[in-house]
Amino acid sequence: MSNRRPAAALSEFARFLRTETVGGMVLLGATAVALLWANSPWSPAYQAMRDLVVGPAALHLDLTLAHWATDGLLAVFFFVVGLELKRELVIGELSTKSQAMLPVAAALGGMIVPALLALFVGWGSPGMDQAWAIPVATDIAFALGVLAVAGSTLPVTARVFLLGLAVADDLGGIIVIAVLFSSGLDVLWIGAVVLAGALYWWLQRKRVRSSWLYVPLGLFTWVAMHEAGVHATIAGVMLGLLTRVKADPDEEYAPALRLEHRLQPWSAGFCVPVFALFAAGVPIGGEALRAVFTEPVAVGIMVGLLVGKLIGIFGSSWLVIRFTPASRPRGLSWLDLAAVSMLGGVGFTVSLLIAELSLADHEGLLDTAKAAILLASAAAALIGAALLIRRGRARARENGDGEDTATA
Repeated sequence: MSNRRPAAALSEFARFLRTETVGGMVLLGATAVALLWANSPWSPAYQAMRDLVVGPAALHLDLTLAHWATDGLLAVFFFVVGLELKRELVIGELSTKSQAMLPVAAALGGMIVPALLALFVGWGSPGMDQAWAIPVATDIAFALGVLAVAGSTLPVTARVFLLGLAVADDLGGIIVIAVLFSSGLDVLWIGAVVLAGALYWWLQRKRVRSSWLYVPLGLFTWVAMHEAGVHATIAGVMLGLLTRVKADPDEEYAPALRLEHRLQPWSAGFCVPVFALFAAGVPIGGEALRAVFTEPVAVGIMVGLLVGKLIGIFGSSWLVIRFTPASRPRGLSWLDLAAVSMLGGVGFTVSLLIAELSLADHEGLLDTAKAAILLASAAAALIGAALLIRRGRARARENGDGEDTATA
């Protein structure tokens, strides 16, 4: 009996980490530690940790710890995203045209409008030629976490809409990363990536289940993607999309669901928080804070996340519902939908990643852009939570009035 307790405790801890609320809290805690550390007397130690180089130079993998967090740990996060995306596309909320129409349109609007607003505000500023992509992202863990806490009185269709929107948004973010931030492509290594992906697909098709094959193959795919000149996290997405999502008659769970169940706690409880620990440590003193509100790129990012996301998501949803067969999520009013749309402005993880990729050559501007992302994401979360709580109280009053009327 005593031998089972540690395993049971670990299983319970993993289940705890799978909830959006807890994942968001761990991520928030890591961000707070990074900000406090980077703005404390021990900030040189923080910078030294970020810049510590580890890894084999012979394989061109002598990277800083910050790069390992960005390129390595986030590959696990993107693998989980790929699994979620494949599941939604095949058997989930994006599996049919009628189901996918609303969240996909909302995601497209929530990417295009913020990008255009950011470009308009920061036009002509150094770094804006690629930084326009920063506000296109929505952090699925944070957004769902806020909805779980503040929007618990809303129908489950609110979560379904936000999840479908965030998954489609993740796909758009992945495409942006793959297209904009791939350089010096090596044809031979691209060929190696294709062969590795084909082998992974074949092993899935043949129902091979041995982790002794998949783990080395996954590591090789990551290295090949890195050497090919494509951002290494794309390897995680590719393998996730190639994973089988329909269970055979003799299987209790399909491989995608089984892997997502095992890896999601690691992604939410370790990989993403460690990335945040390395990425979110930016100076927020008086001068740095003033730069957030005066630097055109930073202002463009905040306008994109706080204004562009709301207009893009809600506006696209209204247009699609008004002019196509798509319907408003059951049980949600337009005000409910607006409150949920506000959560799209929580960019955070993927926005920080895009900032690191787009502003790598603008070190001072990079810190200012990260501060803008953190401020805008926090503001979007707080405004969204306030709107959700207000909508919850309004719904409670409406239901109470309805019950009183019925009783009378």
